Amino acid sequence: MSVEWSLGPDTQVQFVKGVGPQRAKALKGVNVATALDLLYYFPRRHLDRTLITLIKNLEKGETTTVVAKVEAGGMRSSRKRKYYQLMVSDGSGVLKCTWFNGAQYIKKIFSVGDEVAFHAKVDFFNGYQMVHPEYDILNDDEREPLNTGAVIPLYPSSEILKKVGLDSRGFRRIIKACLEEFDLSQTEYFPRELIEHYKLSALDAALRHIHFAPDTNMLATAVRRLKFDEHFFLQLLMALRQSLTAAGGGQKMAETGPYVEKIFDLLSFELTEAQKRILAEIRSDMASDRVMNRLLQGDVGSGKTIVAILAAAVAVGNGVQVAVMAPTEILAHQHHALFNSHFSHVQIPTALLIGKQTSSDRVKILEGILNGHVGVVVGTHAVIQEEVQFKNLGLVVIDEQQRFGVLQRGKLLGKGRNPDILSMTATPIPRTLAISYHGDMDLSLLDEMPKHSLPVKTRIVNADTVERVHIFMDEQIDKGRQCMIVYPLIEESEKSDLEAATKGFDQLSKRFPACSVELLHGRMKREEKDDIMNRFAANEVQILVSTTVIEVGIDIPNATVMLIENAERFGLTQLHQLRGRVGRGSKRGLCVLVQRKITENSRKRLAIIERTNDGFEISDEDLKLRGPGEFYGTRQHGYPKWKIADIVNDGHIISNARNAAFSVVKADPRLRSPVHEKIRQRFMLDYQHLLEMVNIG
Repeated sequence: MSVEWSLGPDTQVQFVKGVGPQRAKALKGVNVATALDLLYYFPRRHLDRTLITLIKNLEKGETTTVVAKVEAGGMRSSRKRKYYQLMVSDGSGVLKCTWFNGAQYIKKIFSVGDEVAFHAKVDFFNGYQMVHPEYDILNDDEREPLNTGAVIPLYPSSEILKKVGLDSRGFRRIIKACLEEFDLSQTEYFPRELIEHYKLSALDAALRHIHFAPDTNMLATAVRRLKFDEHFFLQLLMALRQSLTAAGGGQKMAETGPYVEKIFDLLSFELTEAQKRILAEIRSDMASDRVMNRLLQGDVGSGKTIVAILAAAVAVGNGVQVAVMAPTEILAHQHHALFNSHFSHVQIPTALLIGKQTSSDRVKILEGILNGHVGVVVGTHAVIQEEVQFKNLGLVVIDEQQRFGVLQRGKLLGKGRNPDILSMTATPIPRTLAISYHGDMDLSLLDEMPKHSLPVKTRIVNADTVERVHIFMDEQIDKGRQCMIVYPLIEESEKSDLEAATKGFDQLSKRFPACSVELLHGRMKREEKDDIMNRFAANEVQILVSTTVIEVGIDIPNATVMLIENAERFGLTQLHQLRGRVGRGSKRGLCVLVQRKITENSRKRLAIIERTNDGFEISDEDLKLRGPGEFYGTRQHGYPKWKIADIVNDGHIISNARNAAFSVVKADPRLRSPVHEKIRQRFMLDYQHLLEMVNIG
C-alpha cells in the first residue's frame, strides 16, 4: 500500500485505479461521481459460501443458494408457451433452472462451463428446479482471488455497466483498488462517545467490511453501522424541525372564540370520546406559543373532518386565517361544501381555490384572502401558488398529507408567520413509518368509530362468480341504494387501464339497462366530473363506474356496494381506503374484491383485507409486502433514497438512531459545537434540498 494517500472524498471516480473515463461515464448513471460515492455503492446482497446448499441436500419449498456449473441450456416448449432452461450440476446432483419470462434475453447470458450462484425457492417437477432464480456468474479467466472468500459481495449492475465490464467481478476489483488508496480514517463524523454508547463499528471498518468482510459477523456489524447512519440523518432532520417549533414563535390562540360552541350545538350527532380527546390536545397546542405540528390519523369514516372544522373555528375566533389543502379537486370541493355548511351558520366567509376558475372569480378570492375578509380557504395545491397572499395565516390543515411532497407543504407554511399545522391522513401508518417520516410531529390517533357506523363486509370472488354480485346489486338498487365499481389505474399502464374501465362501463350499461350508469375517470374535465358526482350524490345515477379517482374523500351515504375489479393489482391500504367509501350511511356496506389473476401472493394479500377492518393491521402487512416506497408512492420525493436502511425490519436501529439524533440536537440545537462539525457538514451535504425548512446554515 502506498504511504501517501492519493484518493479523497472529492476525488473524481475516473482516477480510481481500473476506472478511467469510459467507466466513469457509465458510473455517473448510478450517481457514482467520486471515490467516496464508489465506496457507498453497496452490494445488493452477499453470497455466503458457508451457507451454500449441495443439490443432493435440497428440499422442496426452501429458499437457498446453489453454486453449480452450467452443463447445458436451451429453449424448451410446452403446450402453453416457450421457456429457457439450464441444466446445472455441482457434482452432487443436477438442478434445472427455468425462465418463462425474458427467455430470449436469458439465453444469451450463460455459456457451458460457467460457474454460477443461483438463489431462489426450490420446487420439484421431474427433479429439483428453480424458477426465475437470481443468478451471479462467479467464474472468470483469471480465477480472481476475491471470489474464493467465504463472503462474496454481489453488486447491482445494469446493461450499460456490464458493457464496460462492471458486473459484480468488475465492481469488486475497482472497489478493492479504491479501498487500498483511500484514507478512510478521515471519513468518521460521529463523536467517540456516541459510537461507544450505541456500540457501533467505526465508519472506516464498516466501509471496508460491507464490501470485503472476513466473515458474516463482521458483515453484520458493518451493515448495522451503515443502517444506523442513514436513519440517524433523517432523524436529525426531524429533531431539528421539532426543535424549531418547540422554541416558540407561534401564534398564541388562548381563547376558544365565539364560533366553536355555536357550531357544536348545531351538530346532528354526538362527538366520540376519541374526537373530544383529540380536540383537547389540539386546543392545548393552539393555546401555547409553540407551533403546533400534529398529525391526526384515523380510519376512513372516523370523523377527522369535523375535528378540523372545530379547530378552524378556534383559529378564526382568534383573528387568524385558515388554509385547508386537499390532494384532489373532488376532495377540495367536498371539503369546501362541508366547511361552508358549518361556517355559514356563524358568518365565517369561506372560499374555494382550485386551478380551474375564471379570472374574475379568482381575483375576488385573492383580494378576500389578502384583506382578511376570507377566514377559511379550501383548495388544492393552487393554494401554494405565489400570487396567493394571506393577511394573517394562523392554521394550516393538510388532508391526506402524505400525498404532498415536503417542499409543497413547506411553501404553504411559508405564507404565514409560523402557522400551526394540523395534518390528517386516513392511511394507517405503521409505527416505523410514523417515526421515520413523521418523527417531528405529535400524533393524535382517532381510534374510535362513530356509534352508528357498521363495519363493511368484504368478500373475495373470482371471474366466474361476478354475476352473483350483479344479482345482489339488482336487489340493492331495487331498494333505492347505489353501487360503485372500481377499476385500477396505474401510471405505467394508464392507456390500457382506461380502455378496460371504458369496456367495463359499456358491458355494465348493457347488464343494467334500467339503471343510470356513469363512468368517472381522472382525464375528464372538472365540470364533467362534478356533474356526475353531483348526480350520483342525488341518486340520479345508480351505478358509478370509476378508476381510483374516488379513492379519497367521496362521501355517498346511500352507496352500499363496491365491486373492485382486478383487486390483486391494488395495495392493501388502497383497498382499505376504497372500502371505506361504502356503508357510510345507516345500512351496512359490502365490498367485493374480484380476483382475476390468482397467485399465492394475491390470495394471501386479499385474505388479509377479507379478514380484518383494522387499518393498522392492514398497513403493517402492506408495508411488509410492498415496502415503504410503494406504500407511499413517489409523493414522498422530499426524502432521500436510502442505500441500505430498511424501514420494515430496522425497528430497533431506528429507535437508537432517533435517540441519538434527538440527544445531539438537544445538546446543540444548531450543530455549532466543534464536536458536531462533521455531522453538520454531512447533514448539509445530504439534506441540502431541505435546508430551507431547517435553518441551521
